[in-house]
Amino acid sequence: MRRIRAALVVAVLGIWAMGAHAEQAVVKTVGGLYEERAALAGQLVSVTGKVVKVNNGIMGRNFVHVQDGTGGPGTDDLTVTSQDTAGIGDQVTVTGRIVLDRVFGSGYTYPLLMEETSIKPAQ
Repeated sequence: MRRIRAALVVAVLGIWAMGAHAEQAVVKTVGGLYEERAALAGQLVSVTGKVVKVNNGIMGRNFVHVQDGTGGPGTDDLTVTSQDTAGIGDQVTVTGRIVLDRVFGSGYTYPLLMEETSIKPAQ
């Protein structure tokens, strides 16, 4: 019985420690992502903006395009892949990992992409 209690305590402490050290997302703008893309590769990042395009169910994921009014031609649209989705015009906060130069084949290459993304209504 003592061993079971000790094991439970260790398990609870381990779960708490994982949560206590959970990685925090860096908050950026779409334009800022493009400016700092090399430094942000592999990082967990959050962006808030407006959904401007949605393609659901492509290669087992949804492709959602978000803009926030920053950046310029070619650097003003963030494409995210997710199991979540949103509607065109929705204000959302997206949080995921930044991936550079992602090639899906058939001519689909993304110089900057956010993957494993959660999509939530903007607060």
